[in-house]
Amino acid sequence: MNKQLNRFATIIWLALVILTIGTLLLGEEVTAGKTVMLSVLAISLIKGQLIANYFMGLRHVSWLWRGIILGYFVIVGGMIAIAYLN
Repeated sequence: MNKQLNRFATIIWLALVILTIGTLLLGEEVTAGKTVMLSVLAISLIKGQLIANYFMGLRHVSWLWRGIILGYFVIVGGMIAIAYLN
């Protein structure tokens, strides 16, 4: 069981590394615009959820706490998007 859990954590970690490299490459685009910014924010939301669920252990708690964290990510990302688009 422990080997399986370690393997799963490694897969999640690798996914986070790949997503981080993807956001780096997207963010360095010369023609960066609204689409790139929204893509980077969406990937950051996915990364935040992966970290919260698997490394903070929130996948085992009630939907209330998971919703609070998701709401935080959406509100902060939305405020960044609004600030960038204005």
